[in-house]
Amino acid sequence: MWNVGYHLARVRGDVARETYRMLLPMIVRRRIDPPQTLDLDVFAYSNEAMLPEQIASIRSFLKYGGRPNRFTIVSDGTHRTRAVSLLRQIDSCIRLAQARDFLPRPSSSRDYFANHPTGKQLALIMSLPLERPALYIDADVLFFPGAVVLADLLRNQDASALYLGDCQVAGDERLLRDQAETAHPVNTGVLFFFQKLDWSLAMERFQQLDGPPKFFTNQTMTHLAMHANGARALNPAKFVLQLDDQFQLADRYASNSIVLRHYVNPVRHKFWEQILS
Repeated sequence: MWNVGYHLARVRGDVARETYRMLLPMIVRRRIDPPQTLDLDVFAYSNEAMLPEQIASIRSFLKYGGRPNRFTIVSDGTHRTRAVSLLRQIDSCIRLAQARDFLPRPSSSRDYFANHPTGKQLALIMSLPLERPALYIDADVLFFPGAVVLADLLRNQDASALYLGDCQVAGDERLLRDQAETAHPVNTGVLFFFQKLDWSLAMERFQQLDGPPKFFTNQTMTHLAMHANGARALNPAKFVLQLDDQFQLADRYASNSIVLRHYVNPVRHKFWEQILS
């Protein structure tokens, strides 16, 4: 049976996104009064195609989480001059950088980090943190009023890193050695770094890879590194990644009490339902 609610939600999402895209020059000029300052550097890896999501994500972080020391958008190289100008107008904390600025020292894997779309993202992730605790977020992460607790999370943390738990295993199985290594899957959409991680296990598995990297190779390498370094999962009730409401009209998880939701592709239309609300 044709799911009317689901298809209606997708159409509404498409219309909302296109409207938001057209209004971006006005939207970025609307000032935001953040609720607090955060002793944190935020990084997002993004591209021209995700500009509407990226701007909405940044504005939601500032509105509900606070103003970090820096919010750096790391471009994959596709951003045009207009997009860069719009991003810079959002807030004084915004910085723009290029993915090539985060390339690791020359190695046999340099081609992956320099040229593969998710390899570029991984190069950024592996470089964090820099001067202070760092938060990495994807462009399709939306923040909610519960994000005000981020300041407490930063003050009361003794783990090397925190990660967004995935709702299912989405990775490169060639990097895993047994079923036990699939437990507690890591999603690269939201990552807190309090210390530099040891990436040697992930890099060793990468060097042993049979065949070219896949889309999720970077996520599996991050999964291995997080668990090897004793990282902890963020509270899934507050830091949400779920797909089980994909075919429902309503967003089952959006509320004032959650910190964020990562609206991965199957539920991306729900991201724009929240912008409408």
